[in-house]
Amino acid sequence: MSSTRTSSGPSTSYGSSADVPRGRGRAFGAWCAGLLFAGVSAVVACRAADTDAMTPIPQLLAFLPWLLVPTGAGLLLSLLARWRTGLLWGVLVLGPLAWFIEPYGNADEPQGLAVARLRVLASNVEFGWATDALVTAVRRERPDVVFVSECEYGCQATLRAELGTAFPYRQAVEGDTSVGSVILSRYPLTPAPVVPGVMGMPGAVADVDGRPVRLQLAHPKPPLPRQVTVWKRELGRLRDFADDHRDDGPLILAGDFNASQDHAAFRRILDTGLRDAARLAGSGREPSWPSRTTPAFGTQIDHVLVSGEFSAGRARFLDLPRTDHRSLLVDVTLHQARQAR
Repeated sequence: MSSTRTSSGPSTSYGSSADVPRGRGRAFGAWCAGLLFAGVSAVVACRAADTDAMTPIPQLLAFLPWLLVPTGAGLLLSLLARWRTGLLWGVLVLGPLAWFIEPYGNADEPQGLAVARLRVLASNVEFGWATDALVTAVRRERPDVVFVSECEYGCQATLRAELGTAFPYRQAVEGDTSVGSVILSRYPLTPAPVVPGVMGMPGAVADVDGRPVRLQLAHPKPPLPRQVTVWKRELGRLRDFADDHRDDGPLILAGDFNASQDHAAFRRILDTGLRDAARLAGSGREPSWPSRTTPAFGTQIDHVLVSGEFSAGRARFLDLPRTDHRSLLVDVTLHQARQAR
């Protein structure tokens, strides 16, 4: 008599119980990657459309190069989650993002003979707190023209007392906290109209060895959530100023613009023909703010813009204590305009 032996043990479906948490983990990773890509895509789309849109786009545009970090994280999550759509999405975002990181604006060199050399310093002393540090830096670096933002009453008094001999010429807008601003010069100055703004933006014409050079300090309101409209309007006024003086000879527009090259409102200023001196000198992406908290991951919002009669040599960002901005020191050369034939 034959018998059939059967197994009464439990049956096993290999991988079924382990695949549940693994599948949930992949879904969660893909969901996180999608959120990262969506946020970066919104910012890149606004950059491509040449618009600063509304909060939080202007604030995020200031740190556009650092959006490579969430994009890379999204690609890694997509790879771990085996999410092919996410991988494609990330690559499509990465391309234009890398393209926009390239410097913006004209970098042509003037062709005329060099006729004067100037050292220009632009510094935001944050409510005057860094005034003493600025005095030390000016004595050490010996600039010819200094643009000082957020120089309130005490700051202006200190600069007058400590630097009055070296800089006998000045043009200022007096005010408290962030309103006060001043242009200091070794060259004679003729007053010029201010650019209207909530914070002072004085202007002047410098006599540089017999050649008039228009000087204008820039300090528009920052793009805080409830101030984006004011920020755009004041950058627009700076753009109109630059456009109005496009054919009036040498021009230096410098200060704390509260904007980077990734903001459409700032690029429109460059589109008038001005060039960013730091970019001409090879420092177009070096951060200037915030210098106290995350200096290595900051953005460049302090600029020295020059008209086509200038070339730029060395550019350095100086770290001053008691201010959240790095000061920009740049050597520029004024060239003789070419005569029309």
